[in-house]
Amino acid sequence: MRGACRRIWAVGAVVTALAIGSAFAQEQAPAKPNVVILATGGTIAGAQPKPGEIGYKAGAFPVDALVQAVPGMKGLATVTGEQIASIGSQDMNDAVWIRLARRVNELQARPDVTGIVITHGTDTMEETGYFLDLVVKGDKPVVLVGSMRPATAISADGPMNLYNATAVAVDPAAKGRGVLVVLNDDIHFARETTKTNTTALQTFGSPNRGLAGIVLFGKPRFYSPPVPKHTSGSIFAGTVPDALPKVFIVYAYANVGREQVEAALAAGAQGIVLAGVGDGNASASMIEALSAAAKKGVVVVRSSRVGSGTVARNVELDDDQLGFVAALELNPQKARVLLQQVLVRTKDVLAVQKFFEEY
Repeated sequence: MRGACRRIWAVGAVVTALAIGSAFAQEQAPAKPNVVILATGGTIAGAQPKPGEIGYKAGAFPVDALVQAVPGMKGLATVTGEQIASIGSQDMNDAVWIRLARRVNELQARPDVTGIVITHGTDTMEETGYFLDLVVKGDKPVVLVGSMRPATAISADGPMNLYNATAVAVDPAAKGRGVLVVLNDDIHFARETTKTNTTALQTFGSPNRGLAGIVLFGKPRFYSPPVPKHTSGSIFAGTVPDALPKVFIVYAYANVGREQVEAALAAGAQGIVLAGVGDGNASASMIEALSAAAKKGVVVVRSSRVGSGTVARNVELDDDQLGFVAALELNPQKARVLLQQVLVRTKDVLAVQKFFEEY
């Protein structure tokens, strides 16, 4: 009897020791970071009608399918997904922007969330990214990611891009760098990047200030931090209006007239961005129409269709006399995004110019 008791005690001691050891191991194991993926559609979720066909339908796959297609994702983080929209980014609009921004800000405020990844089509990714860069309140990483090949394509680039974007979102060094864009092993600042090729995998470039960093096989390496104001340092952070002011882009070319300007005014434009030739110029007829609009209280911003460089104030044109704002480094589509935010606050030309110098 006494021997049986000893055996029972020994077994109990072993079980207790194993339980304590298991609990200790669980306490010692670091908790995985939590990443929320907000899906909006795009090529990364696209499906071809038949294998090998060039055409495809954007946003065909839900976010859960995208996550399941990425081997090793569970090793990076605990990932949850939410479907914000299922559209090609050519159909991106203010309503989706507002919904997306508000959800990002809610996630920024949650202590259990480490980072946020947004799947997005490449066509207007730079605009969505810059919009979020202005209005997101918080320093947690926000990373936009897409692909140039649909999910059903041979050698689809989406899974690796999504893996790398998630790796960036959980990297402590990504905090406080503003909204980022990850494609093809490159990390870009949303403010700086632009799409430069219609179909190439290496389509995104940051022509003026360069890359934010690189990410190879899930290992990010960051370069210099951003200079312009962004996210928590932005005056717009945390304020997402119910609607955005109407801002149109007019495009300059040889022999251009005033018709685009007149159409924008007829449509109720509160602001107009000039995608000008060279250093933000246009024909005498278009400049005359834009100056007349400026004198009526429409804010006119001069940018360039060239793709890189700076449109400086009072260099190509006399902005003081004409009543214009110079976009500096911002291309037309990003100048439009900033102007929409600024017009909620002011229409004073010099005050608007100050925003373009700081953001």
